[in-house]
Amino acid sequence: MIPTRARRPLTLRDVSEASGVSEMTVSRVLRNRGDVSAATREKVLTAAKALGYVPNKIAGGLASQRVNLVAVVIPSLSNLVFPDVLGGISAELDDTGLQPVIGVTNYSPAREEMVLYDMLSWRPTGVILAGLEHSRAARAMLQNSGIPVVEIMDVDGEGIDTLVGISHIRAGREMAARILAAGYRRIGFVGTHMPEDHRARKRLLGFEEGLALEGVQLEAREYYQGGSSLLKGRELTERILTRAPDLDFLYFSNDMIGAGGLLHCLDKGMDIPGRIGLAGFNGVDLLDGLPIRLATTDARRVDVGRRAARLVSGKDVAPENRIIALTPTFLPGDTIRAVPG
Repeated sequence: MIPTRARRPLTLRDVSEASGVSEMTVSRVLRNRGDVSAATREKVLTAAKALGYVPNKIAGGLASQRVNLVAVVIPSLSNLVFPDVLGGISAELDDTGLQPVIGVTNYSPAREEMVLYDMLSWRPTGVILAGLEHSRAARAMLQNSGIPVVEIMDVDGEGIDTLVGISHIRAGREMAARILAAGYRRIGFVGTHMPEDHRARKRLLGFEEGLALEGVQLEAREYYQGGSSLLKGRELTERILTRAPDLDFLYFSNDMIGAGGLLHCLDKGMDIPGRIGLAGFNGVDLLDGLPIRLATTDARRVDVGRRAARLVSGKDVAPENRIIALTPTFLPGDTIRAVPG
């Protein structure tokens, strides 16, 4: 198994000492039983949350054991990215006796707290969760869980235990370098508002850094809220090109809206990649059905899932720095000019 950071599992006594009430009272509050005043209840719940204490739902003699479940926490099931990750996890756990159990956060830190609280109360063998940005309460629960915790999809930040993923900052920088090397200079960006999509924010940061190295800045941006769709990609592309018709390249925050943008440009008879170039991110299978192939970056989703599952199952041991950084792969497709020479 991964050597997790050594921490003594939290007990009722820890919550009792932190809240200043008896262990029996703490137990009654956490099990929602007994006649406990509102003030005392609030004091206990506040202390438990600050500590990261999660009650154990496994009864009696089994209370010290783990169950053969791996908690997998992702932000969305509708996003085309995560089924590939789940497929990699499931395939790697198939011969281990461990079963993945999925929790969905909808990109909400508060919901992530609730999902983790419920899952950790069943004492899973390990946790795999997307992203590095968590609330203070979520981090406390994970840090005190005493089990392997593998944060996936991102390595740009501080982890709790072990990280598996790509650098989104690097992916953004490398895409900028490819676009500039192909001779494009009037570049626009189309993507999601990013208060909770931290990986998209990091890609854009890296992308702008890469452009700045050659003295280039984004000339236009178009943002959207909610889920991605082909229709949304069409609409956003029309909007940004109406506002900035001289753009010669559009970088999309994901392949879904990039595919919609590509279809819009084809409908308008634009010369791709001569008049305008296009690129997305993720390398999803959807691109196989387009009239021409969208340039994109393969985020190594299946590999990420497999490597994370190998860690929580004990097949692999985490490296000393506890980071497994996979290399994002540029896929040129047909929507970016070949680099001269």
